[in-house]
Amino acid sequence: MLSYRHSYHAGNHADVLKHLVQVAILDYLLQKDKPLCYHDSHAGAGLYSLGSEQSQKTAEYQQGIALLWQHKPRSASLARYLNLIKSLNPDSTLAFYPGSPKIAALMLRAQDSIQATELHPSDFPILQSQFAKRRHSRIENIDAYAGFKAMLPPLTKRGLVLIDPPYELKTEYTDLIAGLTEAYKRFPQATYAIWYPVIERTATEAFISAIVGTGIKNQLRIECCPQSDKAGFGMSGSGMLVINPPYTLAATMQDALTELAPLLTASSDDNTMNSSNLWQVSQLVGE
Repeated sequence: MLSYRHSYHAGNHADVLKHLVQVAILDYLLQKDKPLCYHDSHAGAGLYSLGSEQSQKTAEYQQGIALLWQHKPRSASLARYLNLIKSLNPDSTLAFYPGSPKIAALMLRAQDSIQATELHPSDFPILQSQFAKRRHSRIENIDAYAGFKAMLPPLTKRGLVLIDPPYELKTEYTDLIAGLTEAYKRFPQATYAIWYPVIERTATEAFISAIVGTGIKNQLRIECCPQSDKAGFGMSGSGMLVINPPYTLAATMQDALTELAPLLTASSDDNTMNSSNLWQVSQLVGE
């Protein structure tokens, strides 16, 4: 099933959280001179026009990056994230939003490698064209979990593996857990950042429990829900489960989410919300 196109959702509140965590992790890894590998499992097209027909149809970015565009950040990690987005919009008009592989390309050094897999026949050539001239890049039109077997471990011993399926199919949750287990066996030194949607709270907690149940140590949960939990359809928020997180990540994200959550909830018409209890940073499994 290849109906999912991230162009409909680029820059929404889930992207803001996902990319903020990605930027914080990469910034930490880049403190060392040794090269690293960034692996993106569901890479998408890489760069999105917010003026496109798909983006304008849903206008999800209006409840995400658009709420932050004029904000002057206090958090260093939030400032770093926003500066990356602004580097793609030099005339100060919010017109383009990067996907996670584009963010990695903006941040990484020449000696660092980028790996990405994308199955969609329309998105793959767009993604591939953006890395055609970059050394140490491998962009493949294969299944994400086949990509783990084909591309991990990399030659470098350090890296970030970002996993963010569309979760269109119920089997994607179990497929992710199996794929994560395989990837971790191959590349246990890496940091893994797993994005998940919050659609129905019971199902979300069952998914988190299943990842904890893998026995993989050192798991940090980062979650932000701009809307209150609700039953039925609709994403109220999202989270990132990070394995082998940088030791600074919990404090960094607590600082950033204290500032970010009120901004993302500002446009909500839910009068019962309190931004202070709609986010969490919690250690699930210790080292």
